[in-house]
Amino acid sequence: MTLALQTRHLTKRFGALTAVDDLSLDVRAGEIFGFLGPNGAGKTTAIQMMCGL
Repeated sequence: MTLALQTRHLTKRFGALTAVDDLSLDVRAGEIFGFLGPNGAGKTTAIQMMCGL
């Protein structure tokens, strides 16, 4: 199946704080995908990076 989203080794740092550390994932077209984790885990930051915001 075709990939709708692919990321490899995605990392985001704010100074000394690493918000997203080496995230790699594949999401196939038609899949439903969710990000789960505690507050401050970097979920919103990762999604914003993948959307180009």
